[in-house]
Amino acid sequence: MGLPTITTSLLAAAPLLLYFLLPVLLRSIGAVAGIYLRKKTEGRHLLLLRLAGSNKKIVTDEDGGNTDDILNRDSLGSWEAVDASSLSESGSRDKAVPSNKNWTGIVGFFHPFCNAGGGGERVLWAAIRATQRQWPYAVCVVYTGDRDLKKQEMLHRVKTRFNIDLDPDTLFFIHLSTRHLVLPSTWPHFTLLGQSLGSMVLAWDAFGQLVPDIFIDTMGYAFALGLSKFLFPSVPTAAYVHYPTISTDMLDSLDPTSAVGSQGVNAGQGVGVRGVVKRAYWKLFAALYSRVGSTADVVMTNSTWTQGHIQKLWGPRRAARSCAHPTAVVYPPCPVEELEGAVEVSAASEARREKVILYIAQFRPEKNHKLILSAFAELRKRDVPACRDARLVLVGSVRDDSDSKRVYELRLLTNELGIRNHVDFHLDASWPDVLDWLRRASVGANGMWNEHFGIGVVEYQAAGLISVVHDSGGPKLDIVVDVDGEPTGYHATTATEFADGFEKALSIKDSLAIRQRARRSAQRFTEEEFARRWLAQMEVLTGMV
Repeated sequence: MGLPTITTSLLAAAPLLLYFLLPVLLRSIGAVAGIYLRKKTEGRHLLLLRLAGSNKKIVTDEDGGNTDDILNRDSLGSWEAVDASSLSESGSRDKAVPSNKNWTGIVGFFHPFCNAGGGGERVLWAAIRATQRQWPYAVCVVYTGDRDLKKQEMLHRVKTRFNIDLDPDTLFFIHLSTRHLVLPSTWPHFTLLGQSLGSMVLAWDAFGQLVPDIFIDTMGYAFALGLSKFLFPSVPTAAYVHYPTISTDMLDSLDPTSAVGSQGVNAGQGVGVRGVVKRAYWKLFAALYSRVGSTADVVMTNSTWTQGHIQKLWGPRRAARSCAHPTAVVYPPCPVEELEGAVEVSAASEARREKVILYIAQFRPEKNHKLILSAFAELRKRDVPACRDARLVLVGSVRDDSDSKRVYELRLLTNELGIRNHVDFHLDASWPDVLDWLRRASVGANGMWNEHFGIGVVEYQAAGLISVVHDSGGPKLDIVVDVDGEPTGYHATTATEFADGFEKALSIKDSLAIRQRARRSAQRFTEEEFARRWLAQMEVLTGMV
């Protein structure tokens, strides 16, 4: 066989060779990088287990400071110099560990914005509390971009904001320096892809400081999970998905002729050259998102709606991998017990209820305050006796100048609709003020299309309000559902339908019965129920280590 023939044969076989050899090459690169990171962080891994299982007096005596001082050092040199043999399991615990609580690994929670104080952070801290109680000798590590965060300050905020007590002896923070790479402002164009790639850099930053025994993403960074599996195939991973980064509804909303072509902030934008490019980009991103997300060993979603979309996106690939663990709904923990104790729902409290329609939501565009204002204006025009003197109260936080501008525009809209004297704005209200409105109001509103869950709606129900919510997402499928065959609230889509719902809610003669049903419905979303479902999934993960 001549040289030209051999050359031609090799060129012809090149695509086939590339198809088979490239995955092997990539896996080899990942394996080598993973070994490097494990070796680099081995000292820190062993020391954290020692600190969690024994008296932290070794830190105070030898370093003259506290655990945070050591963990927050910029250099890892001192950690790499630790003698691993001196940090072995033997002699590190003074007490016998209960046989059913003897797992002692490190659970890494990837939550770069752990100090945000929202519903996602409530999930994080409630998950850590449940994990600590079930496995008291395990270590929980939070990878955070809040670089100035001190442990005691954070624990205090968690206690005051969420009433959650955490064990400081088994909780540590790893501070990340590349969080700006997941901010939308960093990627003015191709934001979804930019943030996702940025999350991989952020995850590399995390693994460069500590490789955990279990890796859990609680913010929705699926690409970080994919990187973990690429580097450490044997490390179990889990995703708690609050909402899919991209969904089939988002893709459909680009088409103005589709059923959802008028919904959401990107409604009808799939026309023209720019629209065609946007649609192609979103479809490509959806394919990448499905690929990396499907690598998670355990997948939890916060609602039935989110579960359905994740199953569509990740399900086929997870099935191809023969993943034995189905996507589970783990409802986020809501302050149901606190509201039941703070807000009375009885015949006596009915006399103190006012004709107030309450909408608690941040002043973001997707919350669709304009829809609720339009519906309230239509209600006022009807002049229904039961709805006379009704007021609309908007309570929400203002994050930045864009939110302030949005509030200004909403105030102008109330003037245009002729309802200015019947609408109240309460910005950045304190929790006691929110509780006061929950006691006084009769109706709770939510105008967001495809709200992934709706903790605010659960709070309405726990406080006994009659909810009128958008006919989509979590409020429709999970929260405002019938109890004992009777309604707990109403669903709507258009301004007219919302006005109809408000009228029905304000016209009910025996409103106490529906308020009590709503409160019973909220029992499905307690912190205790969250902990039960969370631990069921954690048992799967610990069994894989």
